Amino acid sequence: MDLRPKGSAVFFVLLVLFSLGKFSEAQNLCSVPGNLPLILVLENNKIGDVVTELIVQDGVMASITSQDPEGFFSIRENNLVAETVLDYETFNPDKPHEVNIACTKPGSSFTLNVKIAVEDVNDNPPVFTQSQYSLKVDELSKVDTSVGLITATDPDKNDRLYYQLDSPEGEFALETSFNPNILVKTLLDYDKVKEVTMTLYVQDTPIGSTAEVSHTASTTVVVSIIDIDNRPPWFQPCTETEFGTSKVCVSSGYEGNVPLNEQMTDPLSLKPGPLMAIDGDKGRNEPIGYAFLAGNENNIFKIDSDTGSITMQRPVDVSGPIVLTVMAFQKENADQFATTTVILTVVITSKFPPTFVKSSYEGFISEDAGVDSLVLESKTSNRPLRVQATDEDFSNGYNPNLRFEIVDGADFSITPEGFILMASTVSQGTVNLEMRVVDTTNDESSTASLTVEVTPGGQPLKTGEFSSGDMAAVGASLAVVIVLCLVCIGLMVHRIKGHNADWKKLSEASVFRSTLGGGSGGPKEGVQYSNEGFQHDDDSGSLNSKLAADLENKLESGLKPQQRRGSEQKTMTPSAVLQTTSSPPPDTSSLAETIDSEKEVKPILTKERRNEEGYKAVWFKQDIDPNTKEEVVIIPDTGEVDGDHEEDDDSESENRSGLDSDDDEGLTSDL
Repeated sequence: MDLRPKGSAVFFVLLVLFSLGKFSEAQNLCSVPGNLPLILVLENNKIGDVVTELIVQDGVMASITSQDPEGFFSIRENNLVAETVLDYETFNPDKPHEVNIACTKPGSSFTLNVKIAVEDVNDNPPVFTQSQYSLKVDELSKVDTSVGLITATDPDKNDRLYYQLDSPEGEFALETSFNPNILVKTLLDYDKVKEVTMTLYVQDTPIGSTAEVSHTASTTVVVSIIDIDNRPPWFQPCTETEFGTSKVCVSSGYEGNVPLNEQMTDPLSLKPGPLMAIDGDKGRNEPIGYAFLAGNENNIFKIDSDTGSITMQRPVDVSGPIVLTVMAFQKENADQFATTTVILTVVITSKFPPTFVKSSYEGFISEDAGVDSLVLESKTSNRPLRVQATDEDFSNGYNPNLRFEIVDGADFSITPEGFILMASTVSQGTVNLEMRVVDTTNDESSTASLTVEVTPGGQPLKTGEFSSGDMAAVGASLAVVIVLCLVCIGLMVHRIKGHNADWKKLSEASVFRSTLGGGSGGPKEGVQYSNEGFQHDDDSGSLNSKLAADLENKLESGLKPQQRRGSEQKTMTPSAVLQTTSSPPPDTSSLAETIDSEKEVKPILTKERRNEEGYKAVWFKQDIDPNTKEEVVIIPDTGEVDGDHEEDDDSESENRSGLDSDDDEGLTSDL
């Protein structure tokens, strides 16, 4: 086979070589630097910015023949420039922008195809599709349970987004900073937390990095806690108690009264309130039903399955008490139930309820009075206001089983005795209250109105206290009484002492005189003496002149008239005078009659003092012989000076002078 090219083939090869030479020559008319197949341009450029330079031979004209889309670029001074602001987000990143440029000169031309791509710049913030998101999660969900995933978008293609969640109490958290999956982080209880509002943040730089945050966004996330059916019904009222993650509500049961042998038509009134139960899961509020479990074997009572009201179907004929067991259950789920007891006391109904003495009462109290201060009857009185009630079932109206109470009021209270007390601070003004008196044996009651005027200023009396004015008045009164008592006691003591002393002196003088006179018949004629000479003797047992003067008055008042006259005849002067006469011996029988005690009084005249019991000594100016038969009579000096005595003053002085000159030894008479 001949492999050499034929004539036609040689011509074709020559034609191709010629064409390639021509193309290479035309291609050199214009080009871009480096002959880059794709030119990158940053977005957000300015109008007129150079996209690329055109390398053009001398004498070559360059012009744009076509571009897609039109009007974006132009040629200025052999430069391809932008005629608009390029935006990466509006360009299709998968299809570059093409510009066809015709380069011509006489005898040749060339079309330069330039491909332009817009380069993305981080110029857009991330965006959430919603300003608020709502999520739900069951209470008591396990930790790390997923609640929801919320993401943002960023028009800037190459940006990576980072998230941060702000939860008030740390109830929720994100799985990671770049994965915004919201997880449960604490035990959620519907009774404590029903809804959690959080804020979710996003940014296009890593969380915690030192790089400047360029763009951010945020949205609100609301998580609702769903109450699950995990609790039985709760009888009301009850006391809630927590045991770890569980909660129970304890009820003390119900009490009431029913009449004996009488049927009540209305539902029974129970304490502490009507029989009622609610769903322990308050967020669910499932409907509750009621039924008797025990205690109603005789079908005396009936319970409403919807409301729990208990009514009587026939009278009670037993003494009681009656104990009913009641069950409350969820109508949709009977496995959730609870029980309680109703204790009914059987009572005999009285004919009359207790009633207040008055239908309305009015009291007063100062606004600055302390707690437990008494309400007063009036503004000007310290007497406390007291309410009273009577019961006609009792003959005297007194029922010991009454209880007073304030209806729907916490500012005042009533004591069992009916006194009104301030229970809390009350502002100035008028407080209108309603009082109730209850018979605790059958719950029969009646009401009365109470109006308390709270006045400004002043301090009311508290229980058991008195005002300063009252205390001052009482103190002054007691002081006056004490002074009067002391004065009276002093007078009584003075009179008693004076009376006893006078009678003691009178008794001593009478005994002494009777003894010397030989009996109680009075003084006899004989020697008369006076003790005036010894009135200053130190012997406290002797009678001085002062005592003698007092005794004389009493003795004179006790003598018979004729005896008094006899004494006056024997008495010469107010001073004592000594006289002696002879007389028969004294009658011993008369002397014995004067004994006034178990010990014998012996009349003995002596110069010496005797201290033995049963003796009484008197000293005289002159000696007297005890063996003589002379009688001694003591006539006390009354100290009285009358007209007759004044005439004898001179003779008395002479007698005194004579007596003083005698022997100083005194004559002693011992009784």
